[in-house]
Amino acid sequence: MRREALCLRDIVEAADAVGRFVADTTEDEFAGDEVLRSAVLQKLTVIGEAASRLSRDFRAAHPSIPWADIIAFRNIAVHAYFSVDWSIVWVAATEDAPRLRRQLAEILESG
Repeated sequence: MRREALCLRDIVEAADAVGRFVADTTEDEFAGDEVLRSAVLQKLTVIGEAASRLSRDFRAAHPSIPWADIIAFRNIAVHAYFSVDWSIVWVAATEDAPRLRRQLAEILESG
């Protein structure tokens, strides 16, 4: 699990950064701040990239985590940047990333 642990730590650290970035920020403030949007999207992209580097066996062993969605989000953010829906990014930053962080912290603690 060493390789997976490194990827999981990357995801946790990126999710922590997202949390810091959006703390005390409203969705309207987020929508109006280009630098903040770019920073959050970059960290969400890191999360997707790290998730894609986890082995298929590891992802299969943790089916409660929506790995395919996480990886697909990264692909959209990177390859279709100009069609990014910022309201979806907001939900990913404020709801999905914290939930994922908790799930992965539990995996790291137990493994």
